[in-house]
Amino acid sequence: MKVPVIYNLRSLITRRLTTGLTVLGVGLVVFVFTAVLMLAEGFYRTLVTTGEASNVIFLRKGSNAELTSGISRGQTNILRSLPQAVQMEDGKPLIAGELVVINNLTKRADNQPSNVVVRGVSAESLTLRNKVNIVEGRRWRPGTSEIIAGRGVAQKFNGCGIGESVEMGMREWTVVGIFDAGGTSFDSEIWGDADQFMDAFRRPVYSSLTMKMADAGQFDEMKESIENDPRLTVDVKREIQFYEEQSQNLGLFIKILGLTVTIIFSFGAMTGAVITMYSAVANRAREIGTLRALGFRRRNILTSFLIECILISVVGGFVGLFFASFLQFVDVSTTNWVTFSEVVFGFQLSTGIATGALAFSLIMGVIGGFAPAVRASRMPVVNALRAS
Repeated sequence: MKVPVIYNLRSLITRRLTTGLTVLGVGLVVFVFTAVLMLAEGFYRTLVTTGEASNVIFLRKGSNAELTSGISRGQTNILRSLPQAVQMEDGKPLIAGELVVINNLTKRADNQPSNVVVRGVSAESLTLRNKVNIVEGRRWRPGTSEIIAGRGVAQKFNGCGIGESVEMGMREWTVVGIFDAGGTSFDSEIWGDADQFMDAFRRPVYSSLTMKMADAGQFDEMKESIENDPRLTVDVKREIQFYEEQSQNLGLFIKILGLTVTIIFSFGAMTGAVITMYSAVANRAREIGTLRALGFRRRNILTSFLIECILISVVGGFVGLFFASFLQFVDVSTTNWVTFSEVVFGFQLSTGIATGALAFSLIMGVIGGFAPAVRASRMPVVNALRAS
C-alpha cells in the first residue's frame, strides 16, 4: 500500500519556512550550475558560429592562430588559382586575404586598457561572411583611413562609435560604420582596408586567406593537392573547425572552474536538504508510527520521504533554471587566450543545459533525502507512537 502523494504535499505546505529555505538553497546551486554551462555554451557558440560551412581558411603551416600566421603574396596568387573556389560574376575567385593584428584600446566603463582584434579585409570579405551586415553608417572607402566597428566593440570601447576616431598604427582612423555579425566573434573586431592596415602596422603579408568552396565535398581533394605542392607552406582547415579549436581551451577552463564552485555549493544545498528531512522525521515520529500501524510497510515510508525531498529539489531546480534563463539578455566579455583580445558574447541556454540542470537538482534530492528516508522507514512502531 503506497502513501498518497497528497500527504507529502500537505506536509511540505505545513513546513513552509524550512521547505522554502531548502528550495532557495537548491535553486541557488542550480542557478550557478546553469549559469556556468550557459557561459561556456555562449563562448563556444560565439566562436563556432563565426565559421561558415562552405568556407575554408589557409594559415601558415604550423600556426594555430591568425596572429602567428603569415602568407606571402606569391603563395596567395597560387591559392587564388585553386579550381575549388566559387567564381564571382567578374570571374575572380571568392577568396579574401586578411591581415589580423591586435591593438590596445580603453573601455568606456572604466577606461581600463584591453586588446581588440583589428582585421584588414577586402570587399570579398563581406561577401564571404553572410552574417555580417552594416547596421549603421556605411562601408569604409578603399585606400582611406576609414574603419567599421563590430557592435560589441562600438558599445564597450572608447573611440569606436560611429563618427568617433581611434589611433592605431601611428595613424588616426575614423569610424564610418557599425556592423552586426549575428553574435559571432566578428562583433568584437574592427575592420578596415587590408592594404592600409598593412602599411600602418608594417605587416607586408596576409595573416590568413579565406575561401568559399563551390563544393564543400571537395575539401579532402583540395587539401591533398595543397600538401603535395612544394611551392606552398600552408595548412588548410574548414572554417568551422578552425573556430571550434579556438574555443576549446577557454571553454574547458570555464566549465571546470564553474563546476568546481557548483560542487562546493551543492554540498551546502544537500546538507540543508538532509537537515530539513531529519527535522521532519523527528517532528513526525507519531505520524510515522501511525502509518506503520495502519499497515504501511517500511519501503512505503522510505519512498514517501524520498518523494518529499525530490519534490523540494525539483521545485528548486525549476526556480534556479527560471532565473538563470534571464541571463540570455546579458552580454559579457572575456579575453580569448588564443588571440589575447577581448571577446563579447552572451549566455546561451539550450535544451541540453536545461535538462542537465533539472537532472542535477533531482540527483541532489535523492542524495540529500536518502539517509533521512531510511531513518524514517526503520523507526520502530512502538517508539514512534510513544514520541511526544
